[in-house]
Amino acid sequence: MNTVSPHSPEPGNIDDPMPREASRALDPAEMAEKLKIWGRELGFQQLGITDTDLDAHEDYLNRWLEAGYHGEMDYMARHGTRRTRPAELEPGTLRIISVRMDYLPPEIESTRVLGQPERAYVARYALGRDYHKLIRKRLTQLAQKLQKEIGTFGFRAFVDSAPVMERALAQKAGIGWFGKNAMILNPKAGSLFFLGELYTDLPLPVDAPFERDHCGKCTRCQTWCPTGAIVDDKVIDARRCISYLTIEKHGAIPLEYRHAMGNRVFGCDDCQLVCPFTRFTRATREQDFAPRHALDRARLIDLFNWSEPEFLEHTQGSAIRRLGYERWLRNLAVGLGNAPFSDEIVSALKARLSWPSDLVREHVRWALSQQAQKRDATREAASAPLIEAGFKDIIARQST
Repeated sequence: MNTVSPHSPEPGNIDDPMPREASRALDPAEMAEKLKIWGRELGFQQLGITDTDLDAHEDYLNRWLEAGYHGEMDYMARHGTRRTRPAELEPGTLRIISVRMDYLPPEIESTRVLGQPERAYVARYALGRDYHKLIRKRLTQLAQKLQKEIGTFGFRAFVDSAPVMERALAQKAGIGWFGKNAMILNPKAGSLFFLGELYTDLPLPVDAPFERDHCGKCTRCQTWCPTGAIVDDKVIDARRCISYLTIEKHGAIPLEYRHAMGNRVFGCDDCQLVCPFTRFTRATREQDFAPRHALDRARLIDLFNWSEPEFLEHTQGSAIRRLGYERWLRNLAVGLGNAPFSDEIVSALKARLSWPSDLVREHVRWALSQQAQKRDATREAASAPLIEAGFKDIIARQST
């Protein structure tokens, strides 16, 4: 991905090949209009169409990779130019249909949870059902609706699941502009939405790209990033990003970023939550995106105490499942280390000291050291007024 994203690419599924002949019952402009109507009926808040020219974005991606900002995400460089040249990924592609689907569930108190260090913060996109299958299915249904009108044609649906420059395509299709946090921002919806693409061989008319940058002088996303991962305008050093650290990174989380993680155990939304345009975000109507297992307000310790079978059960059909149990415990251990001192937390951490994973044990030991420091600091703070009072008494006696 151009920059690190809350949604990481995975090997994609290819739809059943479609014959590339079609009886064109509609002209291209009528096809485009019908696609937008059907898109809204299928739950997409926006649909735009663009061509395959990503030369400018290819240069950006190459510079980003050369700087090493992709960290351990080797797949970002693995596919060569297929990521930036759609016709190399899917031969015959002429146009890309880009769609937007909002995902923020109603009545979610994101910032309040961030301010409650004993609770786990899960990126808002991952609270409900995994979006990949849902949106891919809707995109396929969209193509099938058009097939009924014009006959068979070539298409392939993508949802953050293959070497696709989804944000670049969204900008070219008029969905929004690149914010300073490298997210696609929409003036009426902010950035809390999923993107999906339908590659097709139809010569559809293209929409105007979203050229205007509405960020202006605002630097909230850069200022509020907990780890300083937004190293330049529209440039993310993934190696510093909490989304990358908690989801993409497989080894130990670097010590210098553990405190900054706070209670964020799967992804990070800070740069989106502080964005002025987020106030325009509308709650999703998709029930599949509603929080499961109280993940929008769960306590860190309760999630940490899940057994592996419980983790697999509770994350079935969730984007969190791809993390794996070991890294789930790793992330939660960091969150518990950052939480206020608690005997309950210490007991839970000690129970994992013999866990058969060096990665988990190291993070548990770190968390226990943090809890011990807070325990000692609490004791010192409690005794400080007594010590001060004692000195005042001594001074008073000496002055008489």
